Amino acid sequence: MNDESRMPNDESSSSKRAFDLEERTARFGEAVVRFLRALPENSVTRPLIQQAVRSATSIGANYCEADDAGTKKEFKYRISVCKRETRETKHWHRMLATAIPEQKDECRELWQDAKELHLIFAAIFRKS
Repeated sequence: MNDESRMPNDESSSSKRAFDLEERTARFGEAVVRFLRALPENSVTRPLIQQAVRSATSIGANYCEADDAGTKKEFKYRISVCKRETRETKHWHRMLATAIPEQKDECRELWQDAKELHLIFAAIFRKS
């Protein structure tokens, strides 16, 4: 039996983790988009919202790129981008919590999710 015939049915833990992280980053991006769409826009919040949506949705997109990377160097680079984007997302949620104090609790929850993702990507980066 060759490797190609086993691949589609291979349910190894690494393929499950990859799928779970892809799904987790997608769900995180969706949660951030839903949250940001509900925020009031003004001259202070508008740029914060724009930056937050860019960084939060970039995490999943870059993880997909890392997952399909052709080389180890490309994989490590994409994971480093994911790590930086999660850190940036934490920053924007902190700024949003300051700009809209009544949304502080939701900002804090999303900040915590971004922190967990940052720790995951930092560990992957160190091990790659």
